[in-house]
Amino acid sequence: MTGSASELARRLGDDAEAVCREYLSNGHRSGNHWIVGDVRNTRGRSMHVRLNANAKGPAGKWVDEQSGEHGDLLDVIRESCGLVDFRDVADEARRFLTMPRAQWPTSRAQPQRAVARGSPGAAGRLFAMSQPIAGTLAERYLARRGILLAARERALRFHPGCYYRDLVTGETQTLPAMIAAVTGLDGRITGLQRTYLSPGLSPGLDPSGKVGKAQLIDPRRSLGHLLGNAIWLGLEPGAPIPVMAAGEGFETMASLRTVMPALPVAAATSANHLAGLTFPPGCRRLYIAADADAAGRHGIERLSQLAGEARIEALVLRPELGDFNDDLRHLGADHLAAWLRDQLFPEDARLFLPSG
Repeated sequence: MTGSASELARRLGDDAEAVCREYLSNGHRSGNHWIVGDVRNTRGRSMHVRLNANAKGPAGKWVDEQSGEHGDLLDVIRESCGLVDFRDVADEARRFLTMPRAQWPTSRAQPQRAVARGSPGAAGRLFAMSQPIAGTLAERYLARRGILLAARERALRFHPGCYYRDLVTGETQTLPAMIAAVTGLDGRITGLQRTYLSPGLSPGLDPSGKVGKAQLIDPRRSLGHLLGNAIWLGLEPGAPIPVMAAGEGFETMASLRTVMPALPVAAATSANHLAGLTFPPGCRRLYIAADADAAGRHGIERLSQLAGEARIEALVLRPELGDFNDDLRHLGADHLAAWLRDQLFPEDARLFLPSG
């Protein structure tokens, strides 16, 4: 049997309903679709898996109407089993395809495997398999963006050969990636964000474009439970955080952290996740990092509203250029610090910005 992703996905599609009964056992058949809560086998009706090929596409393709996630049955195996590497996904797919059909149950309770090996667990395993960023391509990527976080940030790691799969062609490859842990306020990993990097990344500051990322349509992917959580820089679980900053993108928040290294910051990874960020206990002031475009306006407005309801004072920090990483790369750290000084409360400017 060939081990290519496209061939494995096609073979799984030939037995799509059996795959769903095995890995999405909390769902049920409805017409030509298997209905379940999500790709991690949660109970519900948000995710639809096409069971037989038709004019709309091949069997095995699925979409989650709530989250917008989509993929094929290899993705179902990966997420429901909590696997990380493509080799493990392919091995599990081969195991299933060689099982005698008489062993496939018509219905059963949710397998314990899906409970024990959910996406947060997969995220934790990938993070554990990665290495500190010091001296790696990830540190070089950050440096080229003017971001200097050093090794003190426990949320960041590097993986030299992280599995990447093209969701359109099904082709797989391994690429170096910066791994950023998404955590709850207790410091436990609930997910992660992978930023795939160009292997030929050279050292030195580069003020041009989206420097350093791999030449992919989507060089950044997330895994796990993200809503309410964030990539935290400067979080000390259990310690009070009276003043903090939050925003969408990791580079945006890491740029603020570069010029204000004592300020805890949270990167929510998207506008929708920013709108659902959980505030730390004792927080009384929140700075929200905005971009120049309007894409994240909803997240900013919703987070400001939630902060008000929690009696937290919310202020929006606005960049001079497109975003705060643009400011850092094109204008420099001193200029960015001066630009921020006029937007912060005076006591916060004295506390978090270098004098002068």
